[in-house]
Amino acid sequence: MENFLLIGFAIVVGYVLQKLNIFPKETPNILNKFIIYISLPAIILLQVPKLEFSFDVLIPAIIAWIVMGISALLVIFCSKLLNWSKDVTGGLLLVAILTNSSIMGIPIINAYLGEEALPYVLIYDQLGTFLALAVYGAFITAYYSSNSNLSFKLIIQKIITFPSFLALLFALLFLGQTFHPMITSILTTFANTLIPVALVAVGLQLQFKLPKDDIKPLSIALIIKLAIAPLIAYLVIILFGWNNLAGQVSIFEAGMAPMITAGAMASMAGLAPRLSIAIVGYGILFSFITTAILSKLII
Repeated sequence: MENFLLIGFAIVVGYVLQKLNIFPKETPNILNKFIIYISLPAIILLQVPKLEFSFDVLIPAIIAWIVMGISALLVIFCSKLLNWSKDVTGGLLLVAILTNSSIMGIPIINAYLGEEALPYVLIYDQLGTFLALAVYGAFITAYYSSNSNLSFKLIIQKIITFPSFLALLFALLFLGQTFHPMITSILTTFANTLIPVALVAVGLQLQFKLPKDDIKPLSIALIIKLAIAPLIAYLVIILFGWNNLAGQVSIFEAGMAPMITAGAMASMAGLAPRLSIAIVGYGILFSFITTAILSKLII
């Protein structure tokens, strides 16, 4: 309950600050940069070394990548069909694909499936969402935020210099190891800033009245993220016979709201910022309903 209250309160705070015009207009972009360059690398350095690899626990990661891959193809198909601009396509390839696997996933899945499900949440988050954010997210921002044709060399250069990707490479060197308590304390302090800062940034940019041109891509993004993605996960589970706790967690995770950090990345890169943040905001609100429906269907 505390996590749900924090999510709602932080978004409301940001929205109220937006309406009161207390902060300058560039504040959301500054907060987004803080998330990308400080909060997110801290979380990666803190969490990734805790992972232990085994095939059994890889089920959520496998499902995560299948869901993201098929969902991305659906976004690209819709983009071609509806003739979306490059920035709208890039924005949706972030917020309609990357899932809110930890901030929303942990409290919601803990509420519906219990604490024993949380290890699978971390696998989906770390080996699925986090890896995708670092590699796929960096590629999308590098490719779609440029007005010119990028060379393969330049795209690779942008990916390997992206903060979260560098943090991931460094963290992988310490798998199974524990940092000194002082380092852990420092990383924890910075990591704990992600949720409130990201949610306030969402509130600062949240628009309930959108131009007509944004309604269709917003609706399609939410349908893909909240309805089609968990359906894909369900079909994969049926196909491979993974109808167990790991599978249930994967369905829930696939149907979570769009990742807040993906909205921050889209906003910072100029990929339809207003639309991308609206998809994140509305996605969080609607996901409370859609995950409740999922709980009735799969538990």
